[in-house]
Amino acid sequence: MQEKELKSVRVLIVDDSAFTRQTIKRMLEKAPNIEIVGVATDGYDGMRKILKFKPDVITLDLEMPEMDGFTLLRWIMEESPMPVIVVSSHGESSTVFQALELGAVDFVVKPTQVASRELEQIEGDLLRKVMGVASLRMERIKKSIALLEHKGVISNFKPVEPGPKPDIEIVAIGASTGGPTAIQSIVSKFPGDFPAAMLISQHMPPGFTKEFAQRINKLSALTVKEAEDGEALEKGKVLICPGDHHVMLNRRKDGITVNLKKSSVTDIYIPSIDIMMRSVAQVYGARAMGIVLTGMGSDGKTGMKEIKARGGFTIAESEESAVIFGMPKEAILAGAVDKVLALEEIPVEILRRIRGLS
Repeated sequence: MQEKELKSVRVLIVDDSAFTRQTIKRMLEKAPNIEIVGVATDGYDGMRKILKFKPDVITLDLEMPEMDGFTLLRWIMEESPMPVIVVSSHGESSTVFQALELGAVDFVVKPTQVASRELEQIEGDLLRKVMGVASLRMERIKKSIALLEHKGVISNFKPVEPGPKPDIEIVAIGASTGGPTAIQSIVSKFPGDFPAAMLISQHMPPGFTKEFAQRINKLSALTVKEAEDGEALEKGKVLICPGDHHVMLNRRKDGITVNLKKSSVTDIYIPSIDIMMRSVAQVYGARAMGIVLTGMGSDGKTGMKEIKARGGFTIAESEESAVIFGMPKEAILAGAVDKVLALEEIPVEILRRIRGLS
């Protein structure tokens, strides 16, 4: 019996730059199971071609004449919800996160006319993300965004009963596609006297993680910033792993500090959740909590397993709420997870298990 042929993913490219349209088209055409159904030069053209071709995935530029990407994105989410991947330059990093809050599922760096190794990374990133989000259920995106509307810190929760385990001193969170809004909804729920350090690895290109940290910092009672080499981990401080480095930890006489390791062009996941979590497990042991959120692939699986093996506590986001259930599912199947929770339940569970809140 012949194997059933895979259905092609139908993509519409919306961008006012002829160079960007052609470059993205060439990149996507390398995949045999991706079909370019059309290209559009602005938001109005995009709207017409969405209605005509009914694509599975859209790649979208934000800065365009006539009708910009934001206006088109709002229309898509209201009239014809479908996965949208934003194509953005480094200089537009702040607008990317606005687009994610409007319903875009992910983003890639806009290719430049200067030949570089970065083009290979962009191509790999683009192909993975287009294939990964093609069958996405849009109601999960809408639910994740809706959680951002629930403002205010959590003050009413029941702590777990004291047990033989030591206090949690660090919370390590890993996420990929769908992660920025999920992370924002978690961190914004914590009070300013949060009695543990927090380390976050979100798969993201360089040049965007600093803006991501600044955005969450404005919305949180905690201090949130991009991690720097040699920086100390502190209670109530959230460090975001830089987009072109992996984060490891050093234990010194005066405390625990960040050790940034430059990523390689051969690395698939940057920054690596596994590298971060394995280091957290080695330094903190049973005083660590590991959490893996939405995302495709298997990054975080071995790191979560090590945290659990050393007596720490681990949580995976549930299929019910994860935009993409790939990473949580892999961690669960590997036996690396103590508890599976929907996104809205995770900040409460973290607070329940961390003692020392005043």
